[in-house]
Amino acid sequence: MDEDQIEGCVSGYLKQKGFAQKDDQLQLSNADSSLQPDTLNRAQLERGSARYHDGYGRLRSWAYRSLESYKHELLRVLYPVFVHCFMDLVAKGHLQEAWNFFNTFREDHEMLHSRDLQKLGLVLSPTHLEEMEFAHSLRQSKFNIKICRYSYELLLQHLHSMQSTTIIGIINEHINFQVTAGQPSSISDDPEAVTLSGSIQDAVNQINQKEILWGMFEDSVEDHVDKAGALLSGTEKGEGEGKEGDNDESKKRSIDVGKQGNSVKKVKKDKVSSATGKNAKPEATTISAAPRIKPEIPLPIVSTDVELSILDDLRNRVQLSSVALPSVNFYTFVNTHNGLSCSSISHDGSLIVGGFSDSSLKVWDMAKLEQQSTAHFSQGGNDMSQNEQIIGQNSGRRQYTLYQGHSGPVYAATFSAAGDFLLSSSADKTVRLWSTKLNANLVCYKGHNYPIWDVQFSPAGHYFASCSHDRTARIWSMDRTKPLRIMAGHLSDVDCVQWHPNCNYIATGSSDKTVRLWDVQSGECVRVFIGHRSMILSLAMSPDGRYMASGDEDGTIMMWDLSSGCCVTPLVSHTSCVWSLAFSCEGSLLASGSADCTVKFWDVTTGIKVPRNEENRSGNANRLRSLKSLPTKSASVYSLQFSRRNLLFAAGAVAKSGC
Repeated sequence: MDEDQIEGCVSGYLKQKGFAQKDDQLQLSNADSSLQPDTLNRAQLERGSARYHDGYGRLRSWAYRSLESYKHELLRVLYPVFVHCFMDLVAKGHLQEAWNFFNTFREDHEMLHSRDLQKLGLVLSPTHLEEMEFAHSLRQSKFNIKICRYSYELLLQHLHSMQSTTIIGIINEHINFQVTAGQPSSISDDPEAVTLSGSIQDAVNQINQKEILWGMFEDSVEDHVDKAGALLSGTEKGEGEGKEGDNDESKKRSIDVGKQGNSVKKVKKDKVSSATGKNAKPEATTISAAPRIKPEIPLPIVSTDVELSILDDLRNRVQLSSVALPSVNFYTFVNTHNGLSCSSISHDGSLIVGGFSDSSLKVWDMAKLEQQSTAHFSQGGNDMSQNEQIIGQNSGRRQYTLYQGHSGPVYAATFSAAGDFLLSSSADKTVRLWSTKLNANLVCYKGHNYPIWDVQFSPAGHYFASCSHDRTARIWSMDRTKPLRIMAGHLSDVDCVQWHPNCNYIATGSSDKTVRLWDVQSGECVRVFIGHRSMILSLAMSPDGRYMASGDEDGTIMMWDLSSGCCVTPLVSHTSCVWSLAFSCEGSLLASGSADCTVKFWDVTTGIKVPRNEENRSGNANRLRSLKSLPTKSASVYSLQFSRRNLLFAAGAVAKSGC
């Protein structure tokens, strides 16, 4: 219905109600408007499709001319207005004007919203606004924009002076302003400054009110060690004497080369003490504080050999902090010719696997490589630093074990806790289970309808989770070829999956820019985390199960509190995709690996002490301290893995163009 029809309807209504004089006055007011040429020209412009281009252009020019202290807050308004101006033009059938508008102003938003613009570029007709989920969700959603009070008042004054009913209508209908007191935020790229909430926001809020049990599961080996350490420390207080003199035999024990790699050789023997020594006490103040939760699913019985191995690692664990960073063992894949799709490292660092685009997996045994390199050195070979491991160099005989069975590129691989099993997922829509003892494929799991992007073993083994292009995540057990649970709810590809330490939950990251937490027993979504601006590529859980870190395609890392579903702090430092995240065993450090060829360490304990609302009041941008950045020579970081002894293993492939 155009404006003439609306005016006729209003006039008819007024006449029915006996307001004929009002109709004359309405016509007179319209006639008087001819005395104001500027007003008439603006009204004519508003009636045409050019009013969107003119209104947005004037708003854009004003925002860019604003004072620097307020500019970055005022610029946040432009993207929502741009999106809805474009979609309104498409909805009204002005396709040529819509594309002229889109191509004229899209450069303003390429840096922060490039993926969204690619999706918007696929909207070619009004029917696409309903058929495409992304466009439909934008039409049904509202943008939440954080802005200080003074910036908000400046915006209102400008909109009043513009007298553009089109732009004012878009802002009223599609933007919610969260006005804060005080000065404008000092962070121009705050990931939470502009968020999207739609008709599902009430459902999301209701989901995030559900109770979750974030602690560690009881009766684990770590739990027994903590209890024994607490009892023993109380006994030591009463008796006033230590037991460190009884550990001579354990101090003489040699460290297995294949278990911890070459860097472990540098650990002094005085660090090899029992769990009742000094090394175990700091951990009791962090991990021991976490509540113990009973697992809701039946877990396998841990064998005696595995328990002894875990106890041995806990006894020799090095305590890390902001002043005591871990040693890093970095493995570089060379001569892969861009064929490496993924990599993974076993929990003790003894095995490394690479998944390739030719559908094969290659597993390297570090103990065998060490023996070969030792023999090479003893025969007068070239000298090489023992901390540098090069994987994939040509030699006379094959240094790896080749696993073949998939019929498409391998996108993910993961080892079980003991390292005796290996899982791999592929574009062939299957997950395969391999035995590293027998070097053979044991089971092929089928259920997904599209390529499987990620697969992860549970901390206790036996169960594993997978996620796929079919927008679902699935829970499996090793003894069944069909999934036990199917988690559906994401609006796009589910790109990564991670288990909670107590095995009661899994987290999934998606291309829809959200992270979801799922209850394994019921299959229900119990948390939705909103804040990322691009697809989520990596997830990590803190050892106590209270916090979760997620990394996205833009290089942003966000720390989440699972209890509240809120972002504790965003970490903005990487300049490219964050492929891998890993918490240290006591949870004090977070390591991140990126395609920008760096490994970064973050002080987690400092970042979670300051609430976000206090930081917003103070305007402090240093929410979480970056402790150190370790650049590689030219290798993108594919995977990170902390061993139980707190040695960090990392792996990556040489980038074709360098970093």
